[in-house]
Amino acid sequence: MTAFEDAKQRAELEADNARLRRLLDQRDAPGELRHRLANTLAMLRTIIRKSAETKRDLDAYVGHIEDRISTVAHVHAAVDKHGGVELQSLLANELLHYGAKEGEQVKLDGPYLLLEPTAGQVFALAVHELAVNAVEHGALGMGEGRVDVAWKVDRDGDEMLVTFTWKESGQTGLSEGRHKGFGTEVLTQMLAYEMKATTALAVEADGLRCTIRLPLPPRIGSVREA
Repeated sequence: MTAFEDAKQRAELEADNARLRRLLDQRDAPGELRHRLANTLAMLRTIIRKSAETKRDLDAYVGHIEDRISTVAHVHAAVDKHGGVELQSLLANELLHYGAKEGEQVKLDGPYLLLEPTAGQVFALAVHELAVNAVEHGALGMGEGRVDVAWKVDRDGDEMLVTFTWKESGQTGLSEGRHKGFGTEVLTQMLAYEMKATTALAVEADGLRCTIRLPLPPRIGSVREA
């Protein structure tokens, strides 16, 4: 991409952002919609900026951008239909996008957990980064590899706590020296900032283990009957 083309794309992006900001400022826009659109705009700008920091060719860059934006769009569709994002459906749909079907390479186990719109958007992006990493570097890129995902909700006094575990298996010869890029930032920093989550990443003998723990106040989500 030439400097002129890059400048043109940046100018078009800023123009789109300005039009969206004008939409958000309209008095007849419902407050909840304005808030959700503002959060989405901030998320998209972060995705675009951070994705550009990773060194890859243009086709790979565009592919990663499109997949991340698609994840955010799917969250919006789920929120419009259900008022939130159901965790098991989020996981199943994201993994199915990469050809990993529940019951074959994937096992999902946990209660019906409905995430609120903003929390669902951030957590969906984290799941997306785990899935992409599993396809490109981990268990889902191997014929015999598999991913086991489990989550549970416990009570600690008056507070509900979620423990989410993503465990890959079927690999050998792994080491800790993996590239730390946008996906790692989502898991370790964005989740902490938006959801007060703590994330532990460990490369075990047979694959990656990611453990995420977060509080579950009403603004984050709730456990419901399926």
